[in-house]
Amino acid sequence: MRKIDLTNFQVATSETARQINRRIALNFLRRHQPMSRADLARRSGLQRSTVSAIVDQLIGEGWVTEGAIGRAPRGRRPRFLHLNVERAGIIAVDLRPETTTIGLSGVDARFVMQTAWRTPRQPAEFVRELSRTVAQFRRVHPQMVCEGVGVSLPGRVDSSGRLVFAPNLGWTEINLLREIEAAVKLPVVLENAANACALAELWFGGHPERVRHLIAVTVSEGIGVGLLVNGQIVHGGTAMAGEFGHVTIDENGPQCPCGKRGCWERYASNSAAAQYYASQTATKAPGSPHPVRFEDVLRSADQGDALAVRALERMAESLGAGLAMLATGLAPDVIVIVGEVTGAWRRVGPIVSDVMTRRSLPALAATRIVPTDLAMQPRLRGAATLVVQQHFGAPHVA
Repeated sequence: MRKIDLTNFQVATSETARQINRRIALNFLRRHQPMSRADLARRSGLQRSTVSAIVDQLIGEGWVTEGAIGRAPRGRRPRFLHLNVERAGIIAVDLRPETTTIGLSGVDARFVMQTAWRTPRQPAEFVRELSRTVAQFRRVHPQMVCEGVGVSLPGRVDSSGRLVFAPNLGWTEINLLREIEAAVKLPVVLENAANACALAELWFGGHPERVRHLIAVTVSEGIGVGLLVNGQIVHGGTAMAGEFGHVTIDENGPQCPCGKRGCWERYASNSAAAQYYASQTATKAPGSPHPVRFEDVLRSADQGDALAVRALERMAESLGAGLAMLATGLAPDVIVIVGEVTGAWRRVGPIVSDVMTRRSLPALAATRIVPTDLAMQPRLRGAATLVVQQHFGAPHVA
């Protein structure tokens, strides 16, 4: 139960009640379609007249369609209702330091179109390129009504949409929300990539309904942590909650883009593994003309390269140590791992689990570690979820 903040509250109105009932109906249809009006009223506990009014409005707006007529032992035969998943279009943007991926999905987070391009060094050019891509998507799929743009990014934004911390992206403070909305002329939701992935797991991850405490850890150029507590994303007072990747492990450790030394992500990220492998191979064979990428480490490990295997093992040990800290401090039901490292989970996973077991309290053994499927594009799906939640999540009231 939350305490009502008497310095910042919103009085519940009849419109609030209508919005809540509308979203209850939408979520029952999302979970249990096809449903008749009578089924919807029975399952939700809403009055039949309320359900009828909501359904008529949703049909009029194109959110719901009527399908086949069912059988009934007596009385009026029911007509089944379906969510019109092909009607509402969502632009999902996975912004990463090297590559930006953009997809067009329905409210089921299934992508019908996507593209990718190299992330520009300057945010103004990024906004222009994104605007061109959004316009192209809308031309190709004119039948879809774009409900908004969700952007997952490697950093933190405040409540106004201002980028306040993105060391791996290298952009200075900018109101990215305002710039994108002005360019694409659509509602925009910005969120840290790990937070977006945590929300995607809540909405589309297939976890049991009882899972309300979930942590998403994105392992890429750095380490991002999304905290889902009691079903709510935790942002903290400065929008910086979850920056465990920048907790110092060793003050004399390697330099981090955030300006400090020895941060957790300097040991457990893709770039950390690649840098270690590069330093070891340079010792044995100096003068390599090409920078080492994490994909090179994975490929070399699969080919039996002992140095690449050791790089992954060191990464796994450091990842497990950090996850033990998260499990001990927050006692989540599930920790979800997102990133290319999940492709090597048969090698990495046992080390992570062993380190966690040794470093965590025995009572926390129930916390499950779940690697995501790269084919499901969890970061892009997370970006789509940001817009899905705007229409299906509970409306914000005090």
